[in-house]
Amino acid sequence: MDSSAQPDNHDPAPENDVAPSLLDLSSCQLRDLSSIDLPPTLVEVDLTANRLTALDPRLSQLANLKKLSLRQNLLKDDAVLPLSSWHSISALQELVLRDNQLKKIPDVTIFKMLLVFDVSFNEIPSLSGLSKVSNSLKELYVSKNEVTKMEEIEHFHELQILELGSNRLRVMENLQSLSSLQELWLGRNRIRVIELCGLKCIKKLSLQSNRLISMTGLEECVALEELYLSHNGIAKMEGLSTLVNLRVLDVASNKLTEINDIDNLTKLEDLWLNDNQITSVDNLGEAVAGCRENLTTIYLERNPCASSPNYISRMREIFPNIQQVDSEIFG
Repeated sequence: MDSSAQPDNHDPAPENDVAPSLLDLSSCQLRDLSSIDLPPTLVEVDLTANRLTALDPRLSQLANLKKLSLRQNLLKDDAVLPLSSWHSISALQELVLRDNQLKKIPDVTIFKMLLVFDVSFNEIPSLSGLSKVSNSLKELYVSKNEVTKMEEIEHFHELQILELGSNRLRVMENLQSLSSLQELWLGRNRIRVIELCGLKCIKKLSLQSNRLISMTGLEECVALEELYLSHNGIAKMEGLSTLVNLRVLDVASNKLTEINDIDNLTKLEDLWLNDNQITSVDNLGEAVAGCRENLTTIYLERNPCASSPNYISRMREIFPNIQQVDSEIFG
């Protein structure tokens, strides 16, 4: 490999005969790999943040390759077409095409052992083509595209993380068969109703910056640990009492006037209620009875109640182990 192409933060190759398994050429501003040696022993190739417009055909001969990152390049649909016939690297487990210029899901049918597939930050309008992606997949990232419908995901029975934030989705659908799903990220869409299609194993759910007016629909998600519902139009806290494993609850920037339905959430540690319309903390102690001991962080700033002169001292009285109230951190 041409030493001038190595990133500044990498040491020279060791002076021994150990064959390299990792090639990290991130942030080298390469337009092609013509000056780069690609030893057949490579297991991981990171080409993040370059200027590539085509795939070097020598990549197709790296029979040991497990991880290939082409993040933040200039690849268009035609440029990634060769992937569909690169049978020598069919054992690939992680393929990252994030932040390129793709307009459709590429054909990755041959990768039968694929675990991670990332096509976020492209210009993809549809999930059409996902039906051909291996059902071995555990993590799927399609955020910041133009997707309008949740489709062709039903066969992902092993999927644990699904990221579809910053798209144009209006309906939560076709989730019922994703029995292993633990994290669902749907922030910055146009969703009006929470519909988890019977899923009960979700641990992290984000529906920030949607069009929700109610938080009902979560009652059966008893495994939920982190719930993010900020920047919606929710006027009432409800449907939370069964979420006994919840540690983080974010309902900031909504239309709440009081705090309800969290009195038995004994594991709650972080509670974000800032930028609502809560007028008083008089009943707060009762409302949070179950989590008073464990709660370490609470945000109530930019609510009417936070303007009272004894607001901070009142918070410290109610929560004996509090570490942070709004931006104020206690030692």
